[in-house]
Amino acid sequence: MIIQFSDLISSKNRKKEVNITYDLAPLYFDGEKIEAVEALKVVGNVISNSDVLTLKASIKTSLKLHCSRCLEAFIYPIDIDIEERFTNNKELQNDEEIIFVDSNTFDIAKFVENVIISTLPIKRLCTDSCKGLCYQCGKNLNEGSCHCETNDVDLRLAKLQELFGNKEV
Repeated sequence: MIIQFSDLISSKNRKKEVNITYDLAPLYFDGEKIEAVEALKVVGNVISNSDVLTLKASIKTSLKLHCSRCLEAFIYPIDIDIEERFTNNKELQNDEEIIFVDSNTFDIAKFVENVIISTLPIKRLCTDSCKGLCYQCGKNLNEGSCHCETNDVDLRLAKLQELFGNKEV
């Protein structure tokens, strides 16, 4: 949805309702393809106050992510409330609380995509108790244990283990 600064700043009605639903194109972040499993909904309004437009909106969707430990796909719900201020007035471009837009229009969809990416967790986990993969055979340890011999040794103590004849340290 494209918002024009001049329409809201110069009109008598300085408020515009935002109610858009659309299919979010796949996003690419940290080398991972992130797909929405349901339509993205943005509901709110844009209010003009002098040369500044304030966007207050709620963003809702669900994304398909891959777990950082076990690599399985899982659904991650997005439910974000935002309040951002925009301006195209060059005198206000250095104000840190206002996003400067170098044109008469700005696309809410592009901004919403950036907000979604910025709220994604750094470490994406299917559950807090995810056990991950066996580092030897690759079996998903959430589905059961494997029969690999796990001899976890701190690399700093590896020489000490050799000294004691491969006994666990």
